Amino acid sequence: MAVYDLEEQEQISALKGWWAQYGTLVTTLATVAAVAVVGWQGWRWYQNRNATEASAMYFAVEQAAERQDAQKARDVAGQLIGQQGGTTYAQLGALLAAGLQFEKGELDNAQAQLEWAADKGKDPALRDLARLRLAAVLLQKGEFDAALARLSAAPVAGYQARFADLRGDVLAAQGKPAEARAAYQAAIDALSAADAQATTLREVVRLKLESLEG
Repeated sequence: MAVYDLEEQEQISALKGWWAQYGTLVTTLATVAAVAVVGWQGWRWYQNRNATEASAMYFAVEQAAERQDAQKARDVAGQLIGQQGGTTYAQLGALLAAGLQFEKGELDNAQAQLEWAADKGKDPALRDLARLRLAAVLLQKGEFDAALARLSAAPVAGYQARFADLRGDVLAAQGKPAEARAAYQAAIDALSAADAQATTLREVVRLKLESLEG
């Protein structure tokens, strides 16, 4: 029995020595881990709340667009951008509202929302879609150099043909047929997919190309 008591005392002494050396570090690590867990849970809750709010606001933009209420769509999209600008819903809301502004002939309002989506949006594909639509607005306004500037950077995969097609439209409007033909040909070359949408766009671009050659 005394042997066991001696062994237990030695173990306790060793544990006390180890705790004296490493106890503070262990306590600190445990505290940091607990704070990290709580912080992560708090961040998840915050993100979920933001996503819910952004989704509701985007739905309001959709409803305004369905009613063709351009002012309401613009106002709600502006609130969505201001309050939830880091979400994808904000980009989608800006694109949707800008499309309605364009249809109503409110080109300046459409331009403002598309500039935000193109310059500040988080999703790269949606940024490129905003750039494409912004260039179309600038073309409509006769701001050809600004439109070409928006089309200058290479887009994400899938948008190359549309960028080249619109570049051809801008160059044709500038009275530069040779450069426009090159842009249209680049659009045709980029349309390698055989789906119906690509086939339709390829035919449209081909007609544009032939009209310049004629």
